[in-house]
Amino acid sequence: MTGICMRLKDKIVVVTGGSSGIGRAIATLFAREGASVVIGDVSEAVLEGGEPTCAVIAAAGGTARFHRCDVSVWADIDALVTATVAEFGRVDVIVNNAAIRGAGTRLHETSEEDWDRVMAVNARGVFFGCKRAVQQFLTQDIVDEARGRIVNISSQHGMVAAPGKLAYGTGKAAVAYMTKQIAVDYAKDHIVCNAVAPGRILTGRPAGAGTDAMEYSIMRTPMPRLGRPMDVAQAALFLASPEASYVTGHNLLVDGGWMAF
Repeated sequence: MTGICMRLKDKIVVVTGGSSGIGRAIATLFAREGASVVIGDVSEAVLEGGEPTCAVIAAAGGTARFHRCDVSVWADIDALVTATVAEFGRVDVIVNNAAIRGAGTRLHETSEEDWDRVMAVNARGVFFGCKRAVQQFLTQDIVDEARGRIVNISSQHGMVAAPGKLAYGTGKAAVAYMTKQIAVDYAKDHIVCNAVAPGRILTGRPAGAGTDAMEYSIMRTPMPRLGRPMDVAQAALFLASPEASYVTGHNLLVDGGWMAF
């Protein structure tokens, strides 16, 4: 697969939740930039429709693999990284993107079951992904000023209240915190850790938040359009590339100015 810059030429990248939405955009863009991409997801089915991500990448001449992975299960994350190293020899980047929204309720309406389910994926899943990646990175030589790079997908709702989404917002806040802590703890080991915090992103999925929420998002976003998955993917690409070798512990907002307003 050829690209204009090939900023990830010969890099090995793991993307969780890469079958659909933002993860799909990240996987396809990274492959176009020269990476071999390994997708970990619970299914290859594309929630917004279309051919599986691996098939799209392969058709364009890239290299992609799919491994079934529930990020909330350590054995699955361990197997994902282990299989990647067994085939490709190392992992250069992991993008911890997999997440779920949950029921979308206020505190008094949030069930223990929904809280546990959302936190298992959105917080524990990122913890597992970061931990397993760091374990692998520490065994690797330094290439392009890093043993490995982590890009976590957080959210503006980990930085400001997400009305009616207690579990989701709390999980994303945990991602933002983990990103800073990991960056500080492993900087001297030449491990880079950053996050991308999307605002309102239109993924094309059939299920939406409703007309009122959409109108509010349009009104609240200073730019004249809402976000697209590729907007997030482009930001993740920068943080995954050697261009960002002196950037770590950063939570990069991709929100059309929402948080500046």
